[in-house]
Amino acid sequence: MENNNTKVWLITGCSTGFGRELVLAALAAGDRVMATARRPETLADLAERGASTAALDVTDPASVDAAVQATLAVFGRIDVLVNNAGSLVMGAIEEVGVQRLREQFDVVFFGAAQATQAVLPVLRAQGSGTIVQMSSLGGLKTYPGYGVYNSAKHALEGYSEALAAEVAPLGIRVLIVEPGAFRTPFNGNKVTTEELDIYRETAGATRVNTAALLGNEPNDPVKGVAAIMKALDSGKPPLRLLLGNDAVDGLREHHEALLASVTEWEELSRSTAI
Repeated sequence: MENNNTKVWLITGCSTGFGRELVLAALAAGDRVMATARRPETLADLAERGASTAALDVTDPASVDAAVQATLAVFGRIDVLVNNAGSLVMGAIEEVGVQRLREQFDVVFFGAAQATQAVLPVLRAQGSGTIVQMSSLGGLKTYPGYGVYNSAKHALEGYSEALAAEVAPLGIRVLIVEPGAFRTPFNGNKVTTEELDIYRETAGATRVNTAALLGNEPNDPVKGVAAIMKALDSGKPPLRLLLGNDAVDGLREHHEALLASVTEWEELSRSTAI
């Protein structure tokens, strides 16, 4: 007999990392999951554990719609959408160029937006549901060499914050998750552009630091997912959930510097009043 307390999850990007761990955690909680990836054959072990699977390429609107319809056909509803699929382009802005910028936005921003738009009518009809946007500390602050990735995540942050205000009266929640560095394959799968010597001290330094961090990231994705599940199960989850000491410390440092700049230039900033 079906437990009415179980939730139905639709999760993008489930082949590795946070997506995979979210599938496992949801299944362990007794929930039902549609796990998706561009290549669904990579999800065979998740299917063996009880997940339903489907192909979903977030850059293809027809693929997104088909995955939503497949989820409804199997489960009849969707309670949690997790926009987890992502990609990472590394390089200084000039090194990356506009075409790579468009490709980054297609996955990180427009892909999440497409899935969100496809699921919203379902959640509205239900009068309930949660949209989890997997963002990043890089959606709140920037780093040389990650400007293209940062810009896409910043766009996702603004989109999601406005969305949260719009859908709250409809019984729909939005949770923006902002991890620091986690030990997943994500950084190892990044696209790295050809380096220009002029940026060696800025974006180049980030390349060196990122290479040193690979495989030594300080955060555990299993613990990160446990934190997400705890926030979702709370009576009033936050709009934003930072994950990791590096994320908390990095954001605090960023906002302290921002506030100091506002204070320093406050008199000039206020001088424009009529």
